[in-house]
Amino acid sequence: MLKNIYVACNTLREEIEFVLKDLMANYPILWVDSGLHNFPERLHKAIQDQIKTIVNAQNIVLLFGNCGNSVLGLSSPTARIIIPRVYDCISLFLGGDKPRIMLENEAPSYYLTKGYLKNESNIWSEYTYCLNKYGPEKAKKVIQIMLNNYKRLIVIDTGAYEPEEIFEVTNKIAEEFGLAHNVTVGSLRIIYKAFREEWDEDFVIIEPGESIRYGGFGFG
Repeated sequence: MLKNIYVACNTLREEIEFVLKDLMANYPILWVDSGLHNFPERLHKAIQDQIKTIVNAQNIVLLFGNCGNSVLGLSSPTARIIIPRVYDCISLFLGGDKPRIMLENEAPSYYLTKGYLKNESNIWSEYTYCLNKYGPEKAKKVIQIMLNNYKRLIVIDTGAYEPEEIFEVTNKIAEEFGLAHNVTVGSLRIIYKAFREEWDEDFVIIEPGESIRYGGFGFG
């Protein structure tokens, strides 16, 4: 029996591979397709389907956040489930919820990483879709409504890629929709802890046969 198997969001792939290379480690990872964060029920099903395939592990470590309550109700009859105690994957890029809250207290922000631009449904992919379907005038109105409460776009420098690689696109988004363009240094400390088995107060641990509940995250 394996000790640990990891189930991870493909949006985190570059960061996870960076951490594993740094740790000179190799762990079995099952990847969940990106682009599901806007559909919590579908994301929940995709993760649960992966969990169902795991019958030979003591621990299943999920590299996700609560992500719109998509992880609530997940369970395994045979393995413990370990999951970071964070709101969503953005917090995993920032090193926890506290840095995220501090940034949000400064100004409501829209966050991007290379992985989000490449794998997720994001504001630029939505704009491109609307542009092709409705034309430039209506497309811009639709996106401006979506971004109504945002004041800035923040690129998270996770250390797994060069932020300059995506500046051409992120600057274009910021200019198009009147957002300030900022870069913040992220932290992969929780991902490191996940692979080092440092499952402390930053993680929720669910015993076999039990399911993930909202209260376990400490949000309420």
